[in-house]
Amino acid sequence: MSDQNYANHKKYVLGYHGIVFAFVMLTLIGSVKDVVAAPSVSSAVGVLAALGLMGVFFYARTFALQVQNRVIRLEEQLRMARVLPDDLKAKVGDLRVSQLIALRFAPDDELAALVRRVLAGELTGQDDIKRAIKNWRGDYLRA
Repeated sequence: MSDQNYANHKKYVLGYHGIVFAFVMLTLIGSVKDVVAAPSVSSAVGVLAALGLMGVFFYARTFALQVQNRVIRLEEQLRMARVLPDDLKAKVGDLRVSQLIALRFAPDDELAALVRRVLAGELTGQDDIKRAIKNWRGDYLRA
């Protein structure tokens, strides 16, 4: 596994994001074509089934990401309680989940300075925070 950094940290799973999504879209397109070409209860059920499949595809990913974000939040709160100086530990609750998610890539020695910048409003979005990290701490266990 190569070193992770800002440029390559986003995870793309060909089987899920590419192949399965393409199959689901082709199913939806084909079922809509069937309804247009020969409207019937059966072809309408095909469209509903394809829409249901799209919903399963979307929600399966959404629910997994929500759980992942909760775990990251907990991990980062525990790490910050261990690593940050006392004046910052009391302010960890002021950080948004999205900020905690971005800060997970910061190594321990950069964390306090980055948290100060985030709390000061200097770094607000995930992208700003990630770009400010000098020595990337890879997250190789994410979904």
